[in-house]
Amino acid sequence: MLTASNPQDIHSRLSSVDPEVRRIAVMNLLDSDEDDIEALLLAALQDADAKVRAEAARLLEGYETHVAVAGLVAALEDSDVEVCEAAALSLSELKEAPMGDGLLAALPKAKTPFAQAALFRALRELRRPEAFSPALAALQDGAIEVRCAALGVLGYLKNGAALPEIARIARTDPDLEARRIAVGALGFATDLAAVTPALKQALQDKSWQVREEATATLGKLLAADAIGDLIAAMADPYWQVRIKAARSLGKLKARSALPTLIDALGHEISNLRKEAAIALGEVGDKNAIPALETALKDTDPDVRKLAQLALNQILK
Repeated sequence: MLTASNPQDIHSRLSSVDPEVRRIAVMNLLDSDEDDIEALLLAALQDADAKVRAEAARLLEGYETHVAVAGLVAALEDSDVEVCEAAALSLSELKEAPMGDGLLAALPKAKTPFAQAALFRALRELRRPEAFSPALAALQDGAIEVRCAALGVLGYLKNGAALPEIARIARTDPDLEARRIAVGALGFATDLAAVTPALKQALQDKSWQVREEATATLGKLLAADAIGDLIAAMADPYWQVRIKAARSLGKLKARSALPTLIDALGHEISNLRKEAAIALGEVGDKNAIPALETALKDTDPDVRKLAQLALNQILK
């Protein structure tokens, strides 16, 4: 009987002429008594069959060694899409900062936008300062996936020197996803004057996803001089934008938004009524009390609960 725990059996199946047998043998490696599983997985990464290579790439996720990273980086250039994606996913799970050495070294050698983007995504959470310069340069790349992945790196590094370029992407990039990510990345700014104009412009973007991100980022930055713009965003045709605008107005404790927020407390969309109740509680203006008391009879129990919490905040 074949067993996964028998090393001799595993080696026999890994060399089988049947690729499916080899693939299952690769899957069984983690449950085996084999001494050098990592080496066998790296060998399987060179298998003639793409499904075997993909399985090996997936299982290498747990091996944070320089040799494993090198093998996965090479697999990003595999001719099979499934193998490339499996390698990219495994690289994105890296947690140890020293593993970024191999990723940084591979960046100049990456031959495809997919490989470049995968390397930047893997570098993002490692927060390696050395990734700053290549990520900043990548904002000029013609491939949208590369620009978006590079923006992720810059957002995590929070280096103010990147803000002008990120703001440029937020304003002018032809791709809505790049603009949206850039708008969100501006949220690490400490100099509001450097980013508020781009965020205000983003409130007029043709994409509602970008406008939504802009309303959220302005609230995160507590950009008081954008209160008027956020009040205007409460009239956006997309309720998703209005919800984030209400949330940001609450964070800003914007008393000038009181009539707009009270009006939203009667909106037909219950999620907007909830956000309006929360925001009114944060604003803390007693003029909101009658509207919140009316909301205690709302048909949605969550709106009623949030209206009571808002009243408690105002009356404490």
